Amino acid sequence: MKALILVDIQNDFVPGGALAVNNGADIIPVIHTIMPHFELIVATQDWHPLSHESFAANHPGEKTGNVIDLHGLPQILWPVHCVQHTKGAEFVESLDMSRVNRIFHKGTDKTIDSYSGFFDNGRRGATGMGEFLMNQGVKEVYVVGLATDYCVKYTAMDAVSLGFKTVLIEDACRGVNLQPGDVTKAIEEMRRNGVEIVDSSVFR
Repeated sequence: MKALILVDIQNDFVPGGALAVNNGADIIPVIHTIMPHFELIVATQDWHPLSHESFAANHPGEKTGNVIDLHGLPQILWPVHCVQHTKGAEFVESLDMSRVNRIFHKGTDKTIDSYSGFFDNGRRGATGMGEFLMNQGVKEVYVVGLATDYCVKYTAMDAVSLGFKTVLIEDACRGVNLQPGDVTKAIEEMRRNGVEIVDSSVFR
């Protein structure tokens, strides 16, 4: 069986949100065209406590974009975003969630960030998504969402590491590009790590 993974298509990651990805909402019509090709669809949801230590606001004297050591891991400091039970953490309203079979929260532990939909950044804890997909008999996953150079990249590479055939649908993703070229580098890194890169035309 194949599954579609929707990564973090939340209000704070689209224009108007706290950590907006340029043209982030443009992927939603593309995703809607490919949804009917999947029996199983899962979604990840960034779900931070307000006290999350990846937020620059929780480190006096630091600013967004700075990199600190957070309990032994390098951590980019982000603006406050996707706080549990806030509008910013909700899925974008225009996204058809009626087709989504299961939602997996990530980033819930304030002491460690979680870009991947499968594990936190230190692989100290799992979200349960990998086990769920395996139990459903999934062998192949297709990854879409926000953002290409962070949560999408790490979700796709962790999927490969867990033994799933992994495909990125490139035109159904958008990136942050914190540094120019980050998205291009992320695509190449995924490819080197065994992720197949396609666009949505393969479903037409």
